[in-house]
Amino acid sequence: MKKSVIGYPRVGSKRELKFALEKYFRGEIPIEELIKTSKELRTYSWLVQKKAGIDFISSNDFSFYDNMLDTSFMLGVIPERYKKLCLSKPDTYFAMARGYQSKNGDLTALPMKKWFNTNYHYIVPEFDDKVEIRLDDSKIVEEYKEALSCGVQTKPVVIGPYTFLKLSRFSGKKQLVDFAKEISAAYRNLLKNVACLGAKWIQIDEPALVLDMTDEDKKLFKTMYNDVLEEKPIKILLQTYFGDVRDFFDELVNFDFDGIGLDFVEGKETFELIKKHNEIKKQSGTCLLFAGIVNGKNIWRNNYEKTSILLEEIEKYWKGEIVLSTSCSLLHVPYSVKNEEKLDSTILEHFAFAEEKLIELSEIAAKDKNTLEKNKKLFNKQRILEDSLLKEKINNLSKNDFTRLPPFAEREVAQKKKFKLPLFPTTTIGSFPQTKEVRLNRANFKKGIISKEQYIHFNREKIAECIALQEKIGLDVLVHGEYERNDMVEYFGENLEGYVFTQNGWVQSYGTRCVKPPVIWADISRKNPITVEWSKYAQSCANKNSKKSVKGMLTGPVTILNWSFPREDISLKESAFQIALAIRSEVLDLEANGIGMIQIDEAALKEKLPLRKADWYSEYLDWAIPAFNLVHSGCRLETQIHTHMCYSEFIPIIQDIDNMDADVITFEASRSNLEILQALKEKNFRTEVGPGVYDIHSPRVPSVEEIVKALEKMKKYIPESKLWVNPDCGLKTRGLVETEAALKNLVAAAKKVRG
Repeated sequence: MKKSVIGYPRVGSKRELKFALEKYFRGEIPIEELIKTSKELRTYSWLVQKKAGIDFISSNDFSFYDNMLDTSFMLGVIPERYKKLCLSKPDTYFAMARGYQSKNGDLTALPMKKWFNTNYHYIVPEFDDKVEIRLDDSKIVEEYKEALSCGVQTKPVVIGPYTFLKLSRFSGKKQLVDFAKEISAAYRNLLKNVACLGAKWIQIDEPALVLDMTDEDKKLFKTMYNDVLEEKPIKILLQTYFGDVRDFFDELVNFDFDGIGLDFVEGKETFELIKKHNEIKKQSGTCLLFAGIVNGKNIWRNNYEKTSILLEEIEKYWKGEIVLSTSCSLLHVPYSVKNEEKLDSTILEHFAFAEEKLIELSEIAAKDKNTLEKNKKLFNKQRILEDSLLKEKINNLSKNDFTRLPPFAEREVAQKKKFKLPLFPTTTIGSFPQTKEVRLNRANFKKGIISKEQYIHFNREKIAECIALQEKIGLDVLVHGEYERNDMVEYFGENLEGYVFTQNGWVQSYGTRCVKPPVIWADISRKNPITVEWSKYAQSCANKNSKKSVKGMLTGPVTILNWSFPREDISLKESAFQIALAIRSEVLDLEANGIGMIQIDEAALKEKLPLRKADWYSEYLDWAIPAFNLVHSGCRLETQIHTHMCYSEFIPIIQDIDNMDADVITFEASRSNLEILQALKEKNFRTEVGPGVYDIHSPRVPSVEEIVKALEKMKKYIPESKLWVNPDCGLKTRGLVETEAALKNLVAAAKKVRG
């Protein structure tokens, strides 16, 4: 069997792209050096795939920031306000991604949202009425030629026209259908140009086909692809991932595609679709099935025995050629376990990162008996010991364990009486800038260069400075700055039983932001209190001067789970409840130590929400919302529970978010033009709410007038008594100077709106 890879990681095994980009943004290197780094990374990915025997290797899966943004540039979908900046092509690109601030212009970045059910964020394309579709395929051409010069024949990959339009935003009078014909023509020309290069195949990614589809959606796809496929000059692989195409399977197999890529990992109905539809037999002689059987989103070794059985079943119904493939792009996993020097070999042998998944594809295709037997022995090993007491505790949970009393309305009255906050109380989401000194202190402690006492002393000094700065700025509710934390999930994982950690397991989250997801190795429980001493010290600093409340800062169970590599031997629900019980203990300890406000972040709540609405409650929300309820249900009525969410489309689950029964929720809203406000009003959202008034992922400082304008808009939808004022996310990645300036403007705006 031949092998295919949908896409490969691009940030570099040591985050080379991240560091090069950040140097470019700071003006420390020219664009030529950034381009040189990118070429080295692409060459590495192509050659490692060639060495592993991959037959269908992708080009154009690389991006300086985001593939959706690349597609916007390929099609000329650049809003007029960015064109007016008159910047170079690269700087226009980065202005759309990060925002732009200068004497001659000041623009926010385009919205950013989660890519389907992953922790990767894409830049949302925006069509205004002045957009003229013009094909610029120079990036695709250059990277294809570049791969050829390395001796690698590739299949250029591009996001498909249907997915691009469905995920776009339309800010003028023209809507999606008004651009469909022009975009179809651009893709038709793209196929001709790629064919002229000598490419045999092109991969067109249409992951939006795994979403719920209306009749209008189906009509749009058919209309566009009837145009795109007219006089088809090259073989086309229509690639889907992140689920199955149950709404459109019959229609899809009747198009003139030379290959169809289907996900057999997350596509729970994919095999049944092949089994039940006789139409496949008409196509299977000429159309290749690219079978996604190696998980592109998790890091556990593939079970060859189970996969071989699945392939045998697929072969019964697909009589044509089958190409083995990853279930999705390998963008979502680290580079290689070869970069891990500290983890024991008995742990590492269970992991497969991107490079190891290439080997898995080759070994599954080879069907070597010795290899299959070796893999079988690995899966027969007893990996962990089960925590029977924890399992019993979860089994004995009752309805009362998930219900906080008294109800919200009574708590709200009691909390307003206790905290005596002004209208439009100001706060931040939690983290403050992590300077080089902060990171060095943490690194030196881990390496044993400094003592625990020195480490604690440094962090206490930073906490005291942070509290004093917030008091000087005039914020109403304070935070301790989170100087002891490397990452909001990894930090808690390090203090919980059941986790293991990688050295270089970096995965791109967005742009230059990379995360190192911890791995849930065994049953989860809390070792000792995690945040209590830091929060107590921060509150003592505030008590000396302003006596303002300092929020205890925790990460919620669903986010800890969703931003970890989860186990595959137990359900996500069981893992979530294990983590919830551990964080519940931390919440109650904070409360017992005088912390009256506790923020339990659920930034990733929507991340694992099934892509089809019919599966929301039976497969996810039926345990995700209760997991959060379990964390805080034991709190006293005067303890104010906050939560935070960001960069997802929350409107469809607004009622479920209200059912989390938090007292205050803050969320990202600045990049999405505050679109969520109407939904809050329509659903009579009871929770107090702080929509982010400015975007922290951009280096620009918002003006007082800009924030006032946002607050005046918010007041039309949210009762004044329920409206909080805050940035849209944590400030860890920002600089000290811009952070102080932005927060001063935030406080000034809140005071101005109070009148």
